[in-house]
Amino acid sequence: FEARRASMVRHQLAGRDIDDRRVLDAMSEVPRHLFVPPSLAEQAYADHPLPIGNDQTISQPYIVALMTQAIEPKPHYKVLEIGTGSGYQAAVLSRIVSEVYTIEIVPELGKRARQVLQELGYDNIQVRIGDGYQGWPEQAPFDAIVVTAAPPRIPQPLIDQLAEGGKMVIPVGETTETQVLKVLTKREGEVVEEKIAPVRFVPMTGEVQRN
Repeated sequence: FEARRASMVRHQLAGRDIDDRRVLDAMSEVPRHLFVPPSLAEQAYADHPLPIGNDQTISQPYIVALMTQAIEPKPHYKVLEIGTGSGYQAAVLSRIVSEVYTIEIVPELGKRARQVLQELGYDNIQVRIGDGYQGWPEQAPFDAIVVTAAPPRIPQPLIDQLAEGGKMVIPVGETTETQVLKVLTKREGEVVEEKIAPVRFVPMTGEVQRN
């Protein structure tokens, strides 16, 4: 798996537009094959998403790297992730930043991710099981926020919990056909949006569907 991981980083990431050395190093280090179902471990380093159960997926490696690079992570950062899924994105973030807080709405996935992360020694990650729409107010503000499920509109509580100068990367769209990956930057209280790429993520569920 080590050779496959190295090939993934060389061809799928560095061979495209991932040039942040810290992101490439983190992707080189985290054992992606341990975050997918054992039956799919052989496909873990292929350039596509994989099912992880409960109608959820682990994003393709390039998208994980792209979203990580988009927040311009720094070693002192406190980062919030909405949509823990397998725990892989949180693990990658944890190799670059100081603290990761991640929320998963599907209890089975949240419990499994927490167990895997603990077993692998990622001790700067806290996992909460619940609805991520309201963020994690008691730990706010966050230097960056990574959202791995697509709401039709950007939840205001997440914008409110972003620190001054912070960045949020989030897929937004009513349907999988219309989703766009956006990067939001908070500057002097204003939010500047930048569109990065068309994407396909699972929809955000929970409170966002009632707002």
